[in-house]
Amino acid sequence: MESGLSDPRLRSNVLIVALLNFVFFGVEFAVALSIGSISLFADSVDFLKGASVSVLLAFALGWSMKARTRVGMGLAGILVLPALALLWALWRKFNNPIPPEPSTLWLTGAVGLIVNWSCAFMLGRFHSVSLARAALLFARADAVANVAIFLTGLVTAYVWQSVWPDVIVGLAIAVMNVDAGRAVWRAAHEEHKAAV
Repeated sequence: MESGLSDPRLRSNVLIVALLNFVFFGVEFAVALSIGSISLFADSVDFLKGASVSVLLAFALGWSMKARTRVGMGLAGILVLPALALLWALWRKFNNPIPPEPSTLWLTGAVGLIVNWSCAFMLGRFHSVSLARAALLFARADAVANVAIFLTGLVTAYVWQSVWPDVIVGLAIAVMNVDAGRAVWRAAHEEHKAAV
């Protein structure tokens, strides 16, 4: 059995992470719609992805290593969803090119950072479990995205009052998702080969 998999705290931590991600998905999605932010929209979809991954992880803990690694490879595909949602949000933004409200943007990014670092902290001790590692990678990538969103709010307020800082960060979030997906795929694929 994988190290850490039998720890009863893993499932409870994963379910707490799922709840935090789902709640903040709703918060960020509502704020993104109200201020017209591409970066918050992309990040809100990331929070929904994080909630889905965590729920899947909680159920998959009792499965065999082979089955869990297959789920891990499937999770890599989930990372495509934020990129598709981002394309839709970009289309809407270019039809209405108004910069998002900066103070709401940076404040939401700061709160998102706290949520993601909390999730990463809860999952960090279980990094030897491939699915927990996937959720940890998602939380860390999302924390980096929240730092970027925070800075975007400041840049929009004080340096460049344009839609472009927000759009650039939204595109960067999509690129980070693709990169995290590749990392999760590689880790799960290696474990799958070892389990066969």
